This record gives sequence, C-alpha cells and structure tokens, in this order.
Amino acid sequence: MRPRILAKTTDRQKWPKKRANPEGLTQKVFRRGCLKGTTYLGENRKCCKCEKNISSCTLCIQHCQLYDISGVFAPDVHFCIAQSESTTDIVATMRRLPPLRALEAFIRVARLGSSKAAASELALSAPALSRRIKSLEDHIGKSLFERRNQSMILNEDGQILLDAVAPAMETIGEAVDQITVTGGDLRLRLGVLPLFGATRLLPRLPELKTLYPKLHIDVDTSAHAENMLGDVVDAAIIISDQVDPNLYSVKLDSNKVYAIASAELVHGENAIREPEQLINHNILIHSDMTQAFEEWKRAVGLPDLEPASVDHLNSGPLMLEAAAQGLGIAIMHGGHFSDANDPRLVRLFDHDVDSPYSYWFVCRKRDRKNRAVRIFHDWVVKAGL
Repeated sequence: MRPRILAKTTDRQKWPKKRANPEGLTQKVFRRGCLKGTTYLGENRKCCKCEKNISSCTLCIQHCQLYDISGVFAPDVHFCIAQSESTTDIVATMRRLPPLRALEAFIRVARLGSSKAAASELALSAPALSRRIKSLEDHIGKSLFERRNQSMILNEDGQILLDAVAPAMETIGEAVDQITVTGGDLRLRLGVLPLFGATRLLPRLPELKTLYPKLHIDVDTSAHAENMLGDVVDAAIIISDQVDPNLYSVKLDSNKVYAIASAELVHGENAIREPEQLINHNILIHSDMTQAFEEWKRAVGLPDLEPASVDHLNSGPLMLEAAAQGLGIAIMHGGHFSDANDPRLVRLFDHDVDSPYSYWFVCRKRDRKNRAVRIFHDWVVKAGL
C-alpha cells in the first residue's frame, strides 16, 4: 500500500502539532529542517537511515525529496524518505550524492598530489579544502588518501572513485562550457610557461587573432600545466623530457644547452675561457630541468665537474636576470638566450650540446574535438612556434 501524500501548506501557523483527522490517523507537523510545515499521516513509517519511528527521528528531516505517489519527480508535492517497508522501490530512487564542490576538491588533490597546490588552484584556504575532502570521506565512509607530510596519495578506494567520477565531472564541465558559449565566440584556456609566452607566443599571437578574431585565449602561467588539463586549462605548452602517453602531444622543437653568463665575466684577468673554470663559480639550474647540467658536463668531457655552488630557480626569466646581474652561470636552452636578446648576456664556450628537454603542445585526447583547441593546435604547428 502506498503512503498518503499531502501538499505543503502555506499557512503552517494554523496547523496544530497533533490532531485526529476524519480517518482516525495521526497528523504531524515538523518544525525543523527541510520538512518544516509538511504534514505526514500514519505513525508506522520509519526513517530509512536510523530505523526509528518518524515521530522521534531527527535525521529523516534531512533527507527529503519531491516525489509524487508514483515515484515521479513532482515539485508541488513533498515526500519524506522515511517510509514503510513496502515502499522501498521509491526509496531506491532517492540516492544521496556528495556535493560537487567536494568532488571537485577530491579530483584536484588526486591529480596534483598536494592539498596545498590544490587549495591554490581552487582559491581556497587549506582548512577549507580539508573540510571538503573530509565531508566526502564522511559521506562515503572510507578514507580516500594516504597522508604523507605535505603530500596526499590516493589509496585503493580513492583510485577507484577517481576513475569513476573524473570522466563524469569532465562531461559536466564540457556541457556547461557548450551552453555558456555565446555569439559564436570561442574561448581557449591555455597553460604556458612565462618565458615561452613572453618571447615566442605573444609576439606571434596577433597573427592568430587576425585569422580567428572570435577566438579568445585565457592564459595560465602555472608550472606543470599538464596536471591541470581538463580542470584549469584545455591545452598547454610545456617543457619536458617526456610526456604522459595518455595525453595527445606534439613536439615543437629541439634545443641546445648553453652556458650563459654576464658579459663582464668574459673580460679581464679572471675571464672565463674554459669549462674547467666553472669550479670557481655558482651555477644556476632550472628546478624542472636538472638533467640539462648533467648532459652539458658529459658533452664537454667533464662528467665529474663540481661547481662552487648550485642555485635552483623555477623561472626562466629569473635565471636570465640572475645571470645578467652576475649571480651565476645559467645552464639553459640556447633558444632562451636568443629569444631574450639581452646585450648584458653572452654565451660561454662553443660546445653544441643537445638538450634532453623540448617544448611540447599537450592536451587530453578527447579535447582534440574541441574547436578552439583544434584551431590553436593547427596554428602552432604551422607557425613553427
């Protein structure tokens, strides 16, 4: 037998808490939660969560959906999830889902492996991000991460959830993007490193704008943009020695490794003329290109060379400026040196050393169907950026 349903009253003050109705059943009015003011008949219904009688349960008031008696969604009728055992078919249709914000935070932490990095990407404080992850774990009833100092690594349950949820979240995002596109405009979210963007992309971007005036590009200069594909960016130009095979990638160039220094270091009695002299100098290395110096040492025949000190920087422009200020010898790509065109800098030595690192265009394989991504990809390859 299906439960009786009464529509929500608009004049709750006139309803007593309990009174007999013509059929001899008890009438109740809830004073709390989403069911406030809604009337239910019958005292034998139990909350599906706590199994208590509905008259004493405070949990069931948090689980309310709008269904008519046949189980079809009906915005004008309130139907509590607390029901008799004979109506489990309707209960099954009223599954609770975790908040999308909690799922978004979970996916971002899982992909970046760090709550700090994920909080920065989502513009949240660390405690706020932790609360979202905790709410998701409470909802599921399981821990999803192994917490190790500053990193968070997915456990087995977390990986299963990520594999199931991430594609669905991407589909939702794509649907929203399609609906929000107006006036025929196209928008591309592009991740690009600052040095490449300043010296190679922006000077050529007017050409692309002329060809496609309705294409708009939002640029993100965060490091490791490949980890943000699908969340923050649609495509990225990265520098790497290898690319995840699960991504679509195109190699944009091959580079040489140069030793770059201030012009003042090649003049005077202490001028640098041989690679062996670097044992007396500070070396500047990019944090994400540590193998470049090792490759350079092998190529010049000094694999065991130990400089006076080594400084790591995570920015190409900062490395060039530090070298120009005489703070050290920068080991970086020759393309960076030529693109900078800075008269304060000179190349040391004439050794040609192939770099293990290259610039790559990357995107998710499914995003190649995105028109904005496809337009930018074709232009980058044809322009020889």
